[in-house]
Amino acid sequence: MSTTGWRAIAGDDFSVGDSVGGARGLIESSAPGVVFVTAYLIWGGFRIPTLAACAVMLVAVVIRLVQRTPLTQALSGAVGVAIGAVWAWRVGDATGYFVPGLWTNAATFAALVLSILVGWPVVGIVVAVLRGHGMAWRGDPRLRRRFAVATWIMAGLFALKLAVQVPLYLADEVAALGVAKLAMGVPLFVLVAWAIWLMVRNEELPTDREDPPQPTR
Repeated sequence: MSTTGWRAIAGDDFSVGDSVGGARGLIESSAPGVVFVTAYLIWGGFRIPTLAACAVMLVAVVIRLVQRTPLTQALSGAVGVAIGAVWAWRVGDATGYFVPGLWTNAATFAALVLSILVGWPVVGIVVAVLRGHGMAWRGDPRLRRRFAVATWIMAGLFALKLAVQVPLYLADEVAALGVAKLAMGVPLFVLVAWAIWLMVRNEELPTDREDPPQPTR
């Protein structure tokens, strides 16, 4: 999940635009996938779709460099596209473009579940940090349960992606896989982020310790 997404979850108000990095963030995250699927449907193979997706991402990074705007979101997307392109070239098949994303989803799901099992649900950690609190919330069983449920919801997002996309990958359904990835990207992320925000928005987190008493003169 991106930094903008986490900030939207931890904020006082939820903004769909802010959660995806605004219109530019939405375009940068979606355009490579749209171009890849379109190029695949027109030309087939893997070379042209992969090169087209890389070109779109490169243009986005160059525009940000020229405009001197933050590169974080564009670069993170560029890295994902580049890894997918390298994998597709390595296996010589268009489905390879999606393999790194599938592995990322599986690793994220495993990390979220593990965080719950060890008593450090990720949602609680990140929300506390972004709100300027420590980890004292772990001493409150109710807060631990609330953040665990929120983390399960997030884990469910990645589990659903895998449940839909892995069979499409195994069936070599490139176009359907690309469409599924797009449909389960920003729209589903915004819905899950909003649901988690509703759960945590009114939670008052304790501080690590009370301020020490000031000495009297």
